[in-house]
Amino acid sequence: MSNTAAPLLSVQNLSVRFGDQTVVHDISFDIARGEKLALVGESGSGKTVSALSLLRLVANAKISGQALFDGRELLSLPERALRAIRGQDIAMIFQEPMTALNPLMSVGDQIAEVIALKQGLTQVQCAQIAIELLAETGIDDSQRRAQAYPHQLSGGQRQRVMIAMALACQPKLLLADEPTTALDVSLRGQILDLLDGLQQQRGMAVLMITHDLNLVRRFSDRVVVMEQGRIVEEGATQTLFDHPQHPYTRRLMASRPERDPQANAPAPAGSPAVMLANGLRVSYPTPLPGLRGWFKRGEFVAVQGADFALAAGQTLGVMGESGSGKSTLALAALGLLPFQGSFSVVGSAWGRDAASNKALRRHIQVVFQDPFSSLSPRMTVEEIVGEGLGVFEPQLPPDHRRQRVVQALHDVGLDVDTAGSITALLGRYPHEFSGGQRQRLAIARALIVQPQILVLDEPTSALDVTVQKQVLQLLQKLQRERGLSYLLITHDVAVIRAMAHRVMVMKGGQVVESGSVEQVLAQPKHAYTQILVSAAG
Repeated sequence: MSNTAAPLLSVQNLSVRFGDQTVVHDISFDIARGEKLALVGESGSGKTVSALSLLRLVANAKISGQALFDGRELLSLPERALRAIRGQDIAMIFQEPMTALNPLMSVGDQIAEVIALKQGLTQVQCAQIAIELLAETGIDDSQRRAQAYPHQLSGGQRQRVMIAMALACQPKLLLADEPTTALDVSLRGQILDLLDGLQQQRGMAVLMITHDLNLVRRFSDRVVVMEQGRIVEEGATQTLFDHPQHPYTRRLMASRPERDPQANAPAPAGSPAVMLANGLRVSYPTPLPGLRGWFKRGEFVAVQGADFALAAGQTLGVMGESGSGKSTLALAALGLLPFQGSFSVVGSAWGRDAASNKALRRHIQVVFQDPFSSLSPRMTVEEIVGEGLGVFEPQLPPDHRRQRVVQALHDVGLDVDTAGSITALLGRYPHEFSGGQRQRLAIARALIVQPQILVLDEPTSALDVTVQKQVLQLLQKLQRERGLSYLLITHDVAVIRAMAHRVMVMKGGQVVESGSVEQVLAQPKHAYTQILVSAAG
């Protein structure tokens, strides 16, 4: 690649405003032909808005500056001319394929639609090219899969469909917005390798928008770091990782989950088990095809023969990809699914009597993956955090309940100064908080009834790297101070390494390997565990 050649895309002094608020401030960067550039920053840094603004896809935004693409000024092009460039010369892979794909069209028809619109080929030709693109992106039995609808495909397959659609017209520049965020660790590696191979075959440039630093180090040639709508640092990938200059860049680099030696001391020999499972089996009924389905139902076994113990004050990490059975195991642990085998929580078994189960539920609470969807948008902070007290301590006077809520918020790092006064803080709603603050609210809601066990279902996967580190540090602090036990469900090996004392690896509903975190992650024995650990870098 010649340094004297004109860049494929040259962005100069790009600014984006919504009303009176400027969210992108005079940023400038170039992308050479065939180059892979990563645009890095946390949520709210302006990276996605900057990329979408190049194609004028941001509604109600006032855009200024210059964006020269292959000699043409994108920001001043007539809409009709720009529409011809979208998808043809510049294509985009969106972050969440399940919302980006049309649920009412087969994936083959969606790809063929792009080809027909941009290249004017016949319906048969478009359908054949769509099948070939699906095959090129690594989807097996592409002719059959082309007839499938998005909900009938796995997350990795849907992301491959998005890539096939973006590559349909041989673009010169591919904008990839967090293309692997919603995927398991091994799938992330597969998608990254796929993009890398296709980029080299086709010689296209790629602008990767991400906050995943492992992805950046593995994929990009150069990095541009954004903070609060401004570029704070840029340079060659290896140079920037080896010698980051800006404090924000250094903070991002230092945001990997870290193990707390005090909170992660191994359990003393003979420590009691607060959760114990033997031969745990969870299955779902499924319809059978044909006449057989009239008289009997089939069965899908989601968890098969799981044995494990969780000691007091310890963390058991359950690791595996989507569909491995780990979330089903968590639901069984919470008494929310029927199961076979023996399962006890603090010495008592889940029963069929709601009243007896109610007493047991006080000892085991849950923190879900996405706090925005798990917190009611119509309830105030005081109502959300204090809800458990209304169930387990209904006799508590209102002023005592409020004191308990305030103390729970303080324990998770949400104090009065968050809103200026205690009344203002307690009266706010979830949408008025950041993602990290919402997850702290979810933890406070779980802790207020003073449980012995927390089930943590992907508690940081929806958070930026710096916020993720803060939440994990909070959980470690609470475990150290309160002697809490955690059942940690995740596909993130770095989180397991930082938090867990023991690890259980699941695949296809079965436990394929278990042991201490040092033993399993340092010397994995099962081939599947080796793949997960290797993919995590």
